Amino acid sequence: QVQLVESGGGLVQPGGSLRLSCAASGSIFRINAMGWYRQAPGKERELVATISSGGSTNYADSVKGRFTISRDNAKDTVYLQMNSLKFEDTAVYYCYVDGIKYSSGRYYSFDYWGQGTQVTVSS
Repeated sequence: QVQLVESGGGLVQPGGSLRLSCAASGSIFRINAMGWYRQAPGKERELVATISSGGSTNYADSVKGRFTISRDNAKDTVYLQMNSLKFEDTAVYYCYVDGIKYSSGRYYSFDYWGQGTQVTVSS
């Protein structure tokens, strides 16, 4: 199996910064895309940022220039540096990972979601 452990959420004032981390572990053969999504109360889950295995990134227009996604392939970890946070960034943030896992002599594709971490921007 593959496990995802998120950390780094919390309460921050407008204009502040937070850094989220999501570490994958388990019987991983290869990780392809990694990303962050968020879901605010009463709204659908939306894409925040993704990063490919080659390092190509994609951001939601609402976070461009403020958020930076990165990954450490040696640690199977994805990060989201969030700067200049706004009230509207308040949400539960979920990491997403897809790739190939190895189990009982076979390879399987997988995609998993983290448990979610709360980010609250409030004065």
